[in-house]
Amino acid sequence: MSTLINYKNVDIWQKDQLVLKNINLEIGESEFWYLTGKVGAGKSSFLKTIYAELPIDRGEGDVFDYSMNLIRESEIPYLRRKIGIIFQDFQLLTDRTVKDNLMFVLKATDWHGTDAMEDRIKEVLEEVGMQKKGYKMPNELSGGEQQRIVIARALLNKPKLILADEPTGNLDPETGKGLMELLQKICKEGTTVIMATHNLGLLQEFPANEIHIENNALHIKPLPKPSETVEDNI
Repeated sequence: MSTLINYKNVDIWQKDQLVLKNINLEIGESEFWYLTGKVGAGKSSFLKTIYAELPIDRGEGDVFDYSMNLIRESEIPYLRRKIGIIFQDFQLLTDRTVKDNLMFVLKATDWHGTDAMEDRIKEVLEEVGMQKKGYKMPNELSGGEQQRIVIARALLNKPKLILADEPTGNLDPETGKGLMELLQKICKEGTTVIMATHNLGLLQEFPANEIHIENNALHIKPLPKPSETVEDNI
């Protein structure tokens, strides 16, 4: 199983302020990681380094095949096409339909051919259970439906990595649970998910690996592997 993210002794700075220090972290394919910590702890800063919004100046950081210390500005769009980003506040274009929102992203990422683009939109809408909502305007959808469209948008370029920033933050518990089940399904199908959250109840209901940020440091808490049963040893 290949490594998607590999950070060695990485420090993250915002201007002249040290946000996170001495990060050592390795994340592979098909893994689900929660990112937890107080507001202002550095969760967003950490995520920004992964998609090259924030540079890495100290230590070594690799994302896919890119060195985040040396990545050129011209390479950043190609890196980001391998990453799907899910925002808490949706960031859908309110002046166009769901289908046109998704078409806009495909055109912006160099897709060509109307049939190919329409087929891909149909696929991602079916994957998130929104196959009948393509003609709707964003304001005609519930919060949970809009978040599913945001997930569909993140899946358009078949990313190996999804970064989700508080995706259940604006949703009621039942809708949030459905969203978590969808993200875990996507993970099981081969996409790594890193999800920032304040909802610690999700960690108990949907156990996974955890990165906890406290005192400018990352504390890695891998999910314990289930112990072998007696039958396994017979």
